[in-house]
Amino acid sequence: MSTFEYSRFDGSEEFSPQSADKVFDEFSKYLMQFGDEVMENFERWEDENPDVVDMLVKRGLIEKDREGKYRVTPKGMKRIENKALENLFDVRARDAMGRHDTQFRGAGQTVHEDSKPYEYGDPVSNLNLHETLRNAVQRQGGGTPVKITADDLVVHEMEYQTSCATVVLLDMSGSMTRYGKFGAAKQTALALQALVRAKYQGDFLQTVGFYTYASPLGERELLNCAPKEVSIYDSRVRMRINLDQPPSFVPEHFTNLHAGLQFARRILMRQPAANKQIIVITDGEPTAHVEGRDLVLMYPPSEKSARLTLGEAKHCAEMGIHIASFALVEDYFYHSLVNFVEQMAQVTGGISATCNAQDMGNMVVSSFIGGRKKRRRVG
Repeated sequence: MSTFEYSRFDGSEEFSPQSADKVFDEFSKYLMQFGDEVMENFERWEDENPDVVDMLVKRGLIEKDREGKYRVTPKGMKRIENKALENLFDVRARDAMGRHDTQFRGAGQTVHEDSKPYEYGDPVSNLNLHETLRNAVQRQGGGTPVKITADDLVVHEMEYQTSCATVVLLDMSGSMTRYGKFGAAKQTALALQALVRAKYQGDFLQTVGFYTYASPLGERELLNCAPKEVSIYDSRVRMRINLDQPPSFVPEHFTNLHAGLQFARRILMRQPAANKQIIVITDGEPTAHVEGRDLVLMYPPSEKSARLTLGEAKHCAEMGIHIASFALVEDYFYHSLVNFVEQMAQVTGGISATCNAQDMGNMVVSSFIGGRKKRRRVG
Protein backbone atom coordinates (compact mmCIF):
# COMPACT_ATOMS: atom_id res chain seq x y z
CA MET A 1 0.00 0.00 0.00
CA SER A 2 1.41 3.39 -1.02
CA THR A 3 1.99 6.05 1.59
CA PHE A 4 1.48 9.75 0.85
CA GLU A 5 2.40 12.74 2.94
CA TYR A 6 0.48 15.98 2.66
CA SER A 7 1.47 19.42 3.85
CA ARG A 8 -0.10 22.84 3.61
CA PHE A 9 0.79 24.70 0.38
CA ASP A 10 2.79 27.75 1.42
CA GLY A 11 3.02 29.42 -1.99
CA SER A 12 6.80 28.99 -2.26
CA GLU A 13 6.52 26.74 -5.30
CA GLU A 14 4.70 27.38 -8.53
CA PHE A 15 1.65 25.17 -8.89
CA SER A 16 -0.18 24.34 -12.09
CA PRO A 17 -2.33 21.33 -12.98
CA GLN A 18 -0.57 21.28 -16.35
CA SER A 19 2.58 23.15 -17.28
CA ALA A 20 2.38 26.19 -19.53
CA ASP A 21 4.81 24.56 -21.96
CA LYS A 22 2.58 21.51 -22.41
CA VAL A 23 -0.51 23.66 -22.89
CA PHE A 24 1.35 25.79 -25.42
CA ASP A 25 2.56 22.72 -27.31
CA GLU A 26 -1.01 21.47 -27.64
CA PHE A 27 -2.17 24.90 -28.72
CA SER A 28 0.59 25.11 -31.36
CA LYS A 29 -0.73 21.96 -33.06
CA TYR A 30 -3.90 23.85 -33.95
CA LEU A 31 -1.84 26.88 -34.93
CA MET A 32 -0.01 24.75 -37.49
CA GLN A 33 -3.21 23.99 -39.38
CA PHE A 34 -5.43 27.03 -38.81
CA GLY A 35 -3.05 29.94 -38.25
CA ASP A 36 -4.51 33.31 -37.31
CA GLU A 37 -7.95 31.82 -36.74
CA VAL A 38 -6.63 30.20 -33.56
CA MET A 39 -5.17 33.45 -32.22
CA GLU A 40 -8.47 35.22 -32.79
CA ASN A 41 -10.08 32.85 -30.27
CA PHE A 42 -7.76 33.90 -27.47
CA GLU A 43 -9.99 36.78 -26.43
CA ARG A 44 -12.84 34.30 -25.94
CA TRP A 45 -10.53 31.93 -24.07
CA GLU A 46 -9.49 34.83 -21.85
CA ASP A 47 -13.07 34.99 -20.59
CA GLU A 48 -13.62 31.22 -20.40
CA ASN A 49 -10.19 30.09 -19.13
CA PRO A 50 -8.45 33.13 -17.66
CA ASP A 51 -6.04 31.03 -15.59
CA VAL A 52 -4.74 29.17 -18.64
CA VAL A 53 -4.26 32.35 -20.68
CA ASP A 54 -2.61 34.07 -17.74
CA MET A 55 -0.28 31.09 -17.33
CA LEU A 56 0.86 31.33 -20.98
CA VAL A 57 1.39 35.08 -20.67
CA LYS A 58 3.44 34.74 -17.48
CA ARG A 59 5.55 32.03 -19.12
CA GLY A 60 6.32 34.50 -21.89
CA LEU A 61 4.82 32.38 -24.69
CA ILE A 62 2.01 34.71 -25.75
CA GLU A 63 1.46 38.44 -25.34
CA LYS A 64 -0.82 41.27 -26.42
CA ASP A 65 0.31 43.61 -29.16
CA ARG A 66 -0.30 47.36 -29.27
CA GLU A 67 -3.80 46.80 -30.61
CA GLY A 68 -4.67 44.51 -27.70
CA LYS A 69 -4.63 41.35 -29.80
CA TYR A 70 -2.89 38.20 -28.66
CA ARG A 71 0.15 36.93 -30.51
CA VAL A 72 2.91 34.40 -30.02
CA THR A 73 6.07 35.91 -28.52
CA PRO A 74 9.56 35.41 -30.01
CA LYS A 75 10.16 32.91 -27.20
CA GLY A 76 7.02 31.02 -28.18
CA MET A 77 7.97 31.07 -31.86
CA LYS A 78 11.40 29.66 -31.10
CA ARG A 79 9.80 26.87 -29.04
CA ILE A 80 7.43 26.00 -31.90
CA GLU A 81 10.28 25.88 -34.43
CA ASN A 82 12.49 23.75 -32.18
CA LYS A 83 9.61 21.38 -31.42
CA ALA A 84 8.94 21.07 -35.14
CA LEU A 85 12.54 20.05 -35.70
CA GLU A 86 12.51 17.61 -32.79
CA ASN A 87 9.40 15.97 -34.16
CA LEU A 88 11.23 15.17 -37.40
CA PHE A 89 14.24 13.49 -35.85
CA ASP A 90 14.69 10.99 -33.07
CA VAL A 91 16.56 12.65 -30.23
CA ARG A 92 19.27 10.01 -30.32
CA ALA A 93 19.98 10.67 -34.00
CA ARG A 94 19.90 14.45 -34.01
CA ASP A 95 23.61 14.90 -33.37
CA ALA A 96 24.40 12.64 -36.31
CA MET A 97 23.14 15.30 -38.71
CA GLY A 98 26.02 17.56 -37.80
CA ARG A 99 27.39 19.83 -40.43
CA HIS A 100 28.03 18.63 -43.96
CA ASP A 101 31.38 17.89 -45.51
CA THR A 102 32.44 18.99 -48.98
CA GLN A 103 35.46 18.32 -51.12
CA PHE A 104 36.64 21.90 -50.59
CA ARG A 105 38.85 23.19 -47.80
CA GLY A 106 38.86 26.58 -46.17
CA ALA A 107 37.45 28.50 -43.19
CA GLY A 108 34.68 26.52 -41.59
CA GLN A 109 34.13 23.85 -38.95
CA THR A 110 37.17 22.51 -37.07
CA VAL A 111 38.15 18.88 -37.59
CA HIS A 112 40.24 18.02 -34.56
CA GLU A 113 41.42 14.61 -35.78
CA ASP A 114 43.21 16.02 -38.84
CA SER A 115 46.06 18.50 -38.74
CA LYS A 116 48.46 19.93 -41.29
CA PRO A 117 51.57 22.10 -41.32
CA TYR A 118 50.83 25.80 -41.03
CA GLU A 119 50.61 27.67 -44.34
CA TYR A 120 50.57 31.39 -44.82
CA GLY A 121 46.97 32.59 -44.46
CA ASP A 122 45.78 29.85 -42.12
CA PRO A 123 43.93 31.31 -39.10
CA VAL A 124 46.18 31.30 -36.05
CA SER A 125 43.08 30.56 -33.96
CA ASN A 126 43.12 27.06 -35.49
CA LEU A 127 46.59 26.29 -34.10
CA ASN A 128 46.98 22.73 -32.84
CA LEU A 129 49.01 23.63 -29.77
CA HIS A 130 49.68 20.03 -28.69
CA GLU A 131 51.17 18.99 -32.04
CA THR A 132 53.07 22.27 -32.36
CA LEU A 133 54.75 21.84 -28.97
CA ARG A 134 55.59 18.21 -29.68
CA ASN A 135 57.28 19.20 -32.94
CA ALA A 136 59.29 21.88 -31.16
CA VAL A 137 60.39 19.52 -28.37
CA GLN A 138 61.41 16.80 -30.85
CA ARG A 139 63.36 19.27 -32.96
CA GLN A 140 65.02 20.85 -29.95
CA GLY A 141 65.83 17.51 -28.33
CA GLY A 142 64.28 18.39 -24.96
CA GLY A 143 65.13 21.03 -22.41
CA THR A 144 63.61 24.36 -21.54
CA PRO A 145 62.60 26.89 -22.58
CA VAL A 146 60.94 25.39 -25.65
CA LYS A 147 61.51 27.61 -28.66
CA ILE A 148 58.90 27.35 -31.39
CA THR A 149 59.79 28.12 -35.00
CA ALA A 150 57.54 28.51 -38.02
CA ASP A 151 58.39 24.97 -39.11
CA ASP A 152 56.90 23.59 -35.87
CA LEU A 153 53.46 25.13 -36.37
CA VAL A 154 50.57 22.77 -37.01
CA VAL A 155 46.93 23.81 -37.50
CA HIS A 156 43.69 21.89 -37.43
CA GLU A 157 42.36 21.18 -40.89
CA MET A 158 39.10 22.87 -41.64
CA GLU A 159 36.11 21.49 -43.50
CA TYR A 160 34.80 23.95 -46.02
CA GLN A 161 31.10 24.58 -45.39
CA THR A 162 29.34 25.80 -48.50
CA SER A 163 26.77 28.49 -47.88
CA CYS A 164 23.39 27.90 -49.43
CA ALA A 165 20.39 30.04 -50.31
CA THR A 166 17.08 28.19 -50.16
CA VAL A 167 13.51 29.20 -50.96
CA VAL A 168 10.75 26.92 -49.71
CA LEU A 169 7.66 27.21 -51.90
CA LEU A 170 4.69 26.34 -49.71
CA ASP A 171 1.37 25.54 -51.39
CA MET A 172 -1.42 27.58 -49.76
CA SER A 173 -4.18 26.64 -52.18
CA GLY A 174 -7.60 25.58 -50.95
CA SER A 175 -7.00 21.84 -51.26
CA MET A 176 -4.17 21.97 -48.69
CA THR A 177 -6.76 22.09 -45.90
CA ARG A 178 -7.49 18.36 -46.32
CA TYR A 179 -5.83 15.41 -44.55
CA GLY A 180 -3.67 17.65 -42.32
CA LYS A 181 -1.41 18.46 -45.27
CA PHE A 182 -0.93 22.12 -44.57
CA GLY A 183 -0.13 21.67 -40.89
CA ALA A 184 2.57 19.12 -41.76
CA ALA A 185 3.97 21.32 -44.53
CA LYS A 186 4.10 24.40 -42.30
CA GLN A 187 5.71 22.39 -39.51
CA THR A 188 8.40 21.30 -41.98
CA ALA A 189 9.11 24.89 -43.02
CA LEU A 190 9.38 25.91 -39.36
CA ALA A 191 11.72 22.98 -38.70
CA LEU A 192 13.98 24.17 -41.50
CA GLN A 193 14.13 27.59 -39.87
CA ALA A 194 15.23 25.98 -36.60
CA LEU A 195 17.80 23.83 -38.41
CA VAL A 196 19.35 26.78 -40.23
CA ARG A 197 19.48 28.82 -37.03
CA ALA A 198 21.17 25.98 -35.13
CA LYS A 199 23.48 24.47 -37.74
CA TYR A 200 23.84 26.70 -40.79
CA GLN A 201 23.94 30.28 -39.60
CA GLY A 202 25.60 31.37 -42.84
CA ASP A 203 22.70 30.13 -44.96
CA PHE A 204 19.81 32.13 -46.37
CA LEU A 205 16.30 30.68 -46.04
CA GLN A 206 13.04 32.22 -47.21
CA THR A 207 9.58 30.68 -47.29
CA VAL A 208 7.22 31.84 -50.04
CA GLY A 209 3.55 30.95 -50.03
CA PHE A 210 1.96 30.39 -53.43
CA TYR A 211 -1.76 30.36 -54.13
CA THR A 212 -3.46 32.61 -56.71
CA TYR A 213 -0.52 34.91 -56.05
CA ALA A 214 2.86 34.37 -54.42
CA SER A 215 4.12 36.25 -51.38
CA PRO A 216 7.05 35.98 -48.95
CA LEU A 217 6.33 34.70 -45.47
CA GLY A 218 8.40 36.09 -42.62
CA GLU A 219 8.75 34.12 -39.42
CA ARG A 220 5.54 35.47 -37.92
CA GLU A 221 3.59 35.35 -41.20
CA LEU A 222 4.56 31.71 -41.64
CA LEU A 223 3.40 30.84 -38.14
CA ASN A 224 0.05 32.57 -38.63
CA CYS A 225 -0.70 31.58 -42.23
CA ALA A 226 -3.36 29.12 -43.39
CA PRO A 227 -4.59 27.83 -46.77
CA LYS A 228 -6.83 30.14 -48.76
CA GLU A 229 -10.50 29.34 -48.47
CA VAL A 230 -12.28 28.11 -51.60
CA SER A 231 -14.44 31.03 -52.72
CA ILE A 232 -15.96 29.81 -55.99
CA TYR A 233 -17.26 26.35 -56.76
CA ASP A 234 -17.73 26.42 -60.54
CA SER A 235 -16.80 23.16 -62.24
CA ARG A 236 -15.01 25.13 -64.95
CA VAL A 237 -13.11 28.40 -64.44
CA ARG A 238 -11.44 30.57 -67.07
CA MET A 239 -10.52 33.99 -65.64
CA ARG A 240 -8.05 36.62 -66.85
CA ILE A 241 -7.22 39.34 -64.35
CA ASN A 242 -5.20 42.47 -65.06
CA LEU A 243 -2.69 42.83 -62.23
CA ASP A 244 -2.54 46.61 -62.64
CA GLN A 245 -6.32 47.01 -62.35
CA PRO A 246 -7.63 43.95 -60.50
CA PRO A 247 -11.33 43.64 -59.66
CA SER A 248 -12.54 43.96 -56.08
CA PHE A 249 -12.86 40.19 -55.78
CA VAL A 250 -10.18 37.73 -56.92
CA PRO A 251 -10.45 34.09 -55.75
CA GLU A 252 -7.22 33.22 -53.96
CA HIS A 253 -7.43 29.44 -53.61
CA PHE A 254 -5.82 28.54 -56.97
CA THR A 255 -2.35 26.97 -57.38
CA ASN A 256 0.02 29.43 -59.05
CA LEU A 257 3.34 27.58 -58.90
CA HIS A 258 4.40 29.56 -61.97
CA ALA A 259 4.33 32.80 -59.95
CA GLY A 260 5.96 31.05 -57.00
CA LEU A 261 8.92 29.90 -59.09
CA GLN A 262 9.32 33.37 -60.60
CA PHE A 263 9.32 34.93 -57.16
CA ALA A 264 11.81 32.37 -55.82
CA ARG A 265 14.16 32.89 -58.77
CA ARG A 266 14.24 36.65 -58.27
CA ILE A 267 14.99 36.18 -54.57
CA LEU A 268 17.78 33.67 -55.15
CA MET A 269 19.52 35.61 -57.90
CA ARG A 270 20.12 38.40 -55.38
CA GLN A 271 21.92 35.98 -53.05
CA PRO A 272 25.73 35.46 -53.27
CA ALA A 273 25.60 31.90 -51.91
CA ALA A 274 27.52 29.16 -53.72
CA ASN A 275 24.46 26.90 -53.78
CA LYS A 276 20.91 27.92 -54.57
CA GLN A 277 17.88 25.67 -54.28
CA ILE A 278 14.10 25.71 -54.38
CA ILE A 279 12.05 23.20 -52.39
CA VAL A 280 8.46 22.88 -53.62
CA ILE A 281 5.76 21.40 -51.38
CA THR A 282 2.46 21.05 -53.22
CA ASP A 283 -0.64 18.89 -53.45
CA GLY A 284 -1.93 19.92 -56.86
CA GLU A 285 -1.13 20.68 -60.47
CA PRO A 286 -0.87 24.34 -61.47
CA THR A 287 -4.27 25.96 -61.93
CA ALA A 288 -2.94 29.48 -62.53
CA HIS A 289 -0.13 31.27 -64.33
CA VAL A 290 1.05 34.74 -65.25
CA GLU A 291 1.06 36.16 -68.78
CA GLY A 292 2.74 39.54 -68.85
CA ARG A 293 0.66 41.71 -66.51
CA ASP A 294 -2.28 39.30 -66.59
CA LEU A 295 -3.10 36.64 -64.03
CA VAL A 296 -4.83 33.62 -65.58
CA LEU A 297 -6.90 31.22 -63.46
CA MET A 298 -7.85 27.92 -65.10
CA TYR A 299 -9.71 24.97 -63.63
CA PRO A 300 -9.60 22.05 -64.37
CA PRO A 301 -5.80 22.31 -64.72
CA SER A 302 -4.77 23.29 -68.22
CA GLU A 303 -1.89 22.22 -70.42
CA LYS A 304 -0.89 25.87 -70.82
CA SER A 305 -0.45 26.47 -67.09
CA ALA A 306 1.62 23.28 -66.83
CA ARG A 307 3.76 24.22 -69.85
CA LEU A 308 4.52 27.73 -68.61
CA THR A 309 5.29 26.44 -65.11
CA LEU A 310 7.67 23.83 -66.49
CA GLY A 311 9.29 26.55 -68.61
CA GLU A 312 9.90 28.69 -65.55
CA ALA A 313 11.30 25.69 -63.66
CA LYS A 314 13.72 25.07 -66.53
CA HIS A 315 14.71 28.75 -66.49
CA CYS A 316 15.53 28.43 -62.78
CA ALA A 317 17.70 25.38 -63.49
CA GLU A 318 19.54 27.24 -66.24
CA MET A 319 20.37 29.92 -63.66
CA GLY A 320 22.04 27.29 -61.49
CA ILE A 321 19.13 26.70 -59.09
CA HIS A 322 18.46 23.15 -57.93
CA ILE A 323 14.76 22.24 -57.63
CA ALA A 324 13.31 19.51 -55.44
CA SER A 325 9.55 18.91 -55.63
CA PHE A 326 7.43 17.03 -53.10
CA ALA A 327 3.94 15.98 -54.12
CA LEU A 328 1.56 15.33 -51.24
CA VAL A 329 -0.46 12.35 -52.41
CA GLU A 330 -3.25 11.18 -50.11
CA ASP A 331 -5.57 9.26 -52.44
CA TYR A 332 -5.84 7.88 -55.98
CA PHE A 333 -6.88 11.19 -57.61
CA TYR A 334 -3.28 12.44 -57.79
CA HIS A 335 -1.96 10.59 -60.85
CA SER A 336 -1.66 13.81 -62.88
CA LEU A 337 0.17 15.59 -60.04
CA VAL A 338 2.73 12.78 -59.86
CA ASN A 339 3.28 13.05 -63.60
CA PHE A 340 3.73 16.81 -63.33
CA VAL A 341 6.40 16.76 -60.61
CA GLU A 342 8.21 14.00 -62.46
CA GLN A 343 8.22 16.18 -65.60
CA MET A 344 9.57 19.07 -63.56
CA ALA A 345 12.42 16.89 -62.32
CA GLN A 346 13.18 15.85 -65.89
CA VAL A 347 13.35 19.37 -67.33
CA THR A 348 15.39 20.74 -64.41
CA GLY A 349 17.67 17.82 -63.61
CA GLY A 350 16.31 18.06 -60.07
CA ILE A 351 14.42 15.56 -57.97
CA SER A 352 10.78 14.71 -57.35
CA ALA A 353 9.13 12.64 -54.67
CA THR A 354 5.63 11.61 -53.72
CA CYS A 355 4.77 11.33 -50.06
CA ASN A 356 2.03 11.74 -47.50
CA ALA A 357 1.87 14.36 -44.79
CA GLN A 358 3.42 12.05 -42.17
CA ASP A 359 6.50 11.16 -44.23
CA MET A 360 7.09 14.53 -45.89
CA GLY A 361 9.08 16.25 -43.14
CA ASN A 362 12.07 13.92 -43.07
CA MET A 363 12.17 13.76 -46.86
CA VAL A 364 12.19 17.53 -47.25
CA VAL A 365 14.87 18.11 -44.60
CA SER A 366 17.04 15.36 -46.10
CA SER A 367 16.67 17.03 -49.49
CA PHE A 368 17.59 20.40 -48.00
CA ILE A 369 20.77 18.94 -46.50
CA GLY A 370 21.69 17.09 -49.68
CA GLY A 371 20.98 20.10 -51.86
CA ARG A 372 23.53 22.28 -50.09
CA LYS A 373 26.56 19.96 -50.34
CA LYS A 374 28.06 20.85 -53.70
CA ARG A 375 29.00 24.01 -55.50
CA ARG A 376 27.09 24.60 -58.72
CA ARG A 377 28.08 26.72 -61.65
CA VAL A 378 25.58 29.04 -63.28
CA GLY A 379 24.82 28.23 -66.90
